[in-house]
Amino acid sequence: MTTAANLKELQQQACRLRRHIIRMVGVGKAGHIGGSCSCADLMAALYFSVLRVDPAQPDKPDRDRFILSKGHAALVLYAALAERGFFPMAELDRLKHLGARLQGHPDRLKTPGVEANTGSLGQGLSIANGLALAARLDRSDHRVYVILGDGEINEGQVWEAAMFAAFQRLDHVVAILDRNGLQAMGSTRARLDSEPLGEKWRAFGWFVIEIDGHDLGEIMEAFDQARAHRGSPTLILANTIKGKGVSFAENNPAFHNGTMTQEQYDLANRELDEALLALQDQP
Repeated sequence: MTTAANLKELQQQACRLRRHIIRMVGVGKAGHIGGSCSCADLMAALYFSVLRVDPAQPDKPDRDRFILSKGHAALVLYAALAERGFFPMAELDRLKHLGARLQGHPDRLKTPGVEANTGSLGQGLSIANGLALAARLDRSDHRVYVILGDGEINEGQVWEAAMFAAFQRLDHVVAILDRNGLQAMGSTRARLDSEPLGEKWRAFGWFVIEIDGHDLGEIMEAFDQARAHRGSPTLILANTIKGKGVSFAENNPAFHNGTMTQEQYDLANRELDEALLALQDQP
């Protein structure tokens, strides 16, 4: 059972992840701020409560697997892995540096804790299905979680994988759809309207839970429901805000892969520092 104290710590952790995202991007360099910040609460829940992982043994056979299918949001994954202890926090300062382990998209051969190379959109759910089938053959009870973007689901491979997972009754697959409503060039509905998403995933045979993707209470309850569900894969349809927590980036498609001025960088750090202090002051 998730207590109020647990939720407060997860909220604080999500805020720390957003601070790392901003500081990794820095001033005058492009970075995927929007889609990284939109799923920070989901990642805090996963890495600090839900996932069965061990930073000291990142390849432990019975670990849960996590796939960031929207690989351009690698910033939030790196922040979570560093906070969880998979590699030193200081490595976040070397994002995309020549020879560094933290590349623009996740690389499983370079970065401890990364399960798959992603960034070529549409492939993550297929990878998750393969991992789930391997678990079934191994008679392992580990679970497979995958975060998808709502622009990413324009890719047909996502729907092939959705059909396959339901047909195979892969009930240890949990997909989380980061439904922030924006993609690189603007509104998802203006580019290719995939709605109604809940009805479509149900029609494909999935158990669907719709939540506020920034409410840690709802997030944790959804993961509990997914864990208890049997007979079909689960989709958590998480309604989020692109750029959440950073005022100038919220709902702003320019910060899908945006560049901050010094003034914006200072403002973002100030807003997130104040948000963290406010959480710490709560009873």
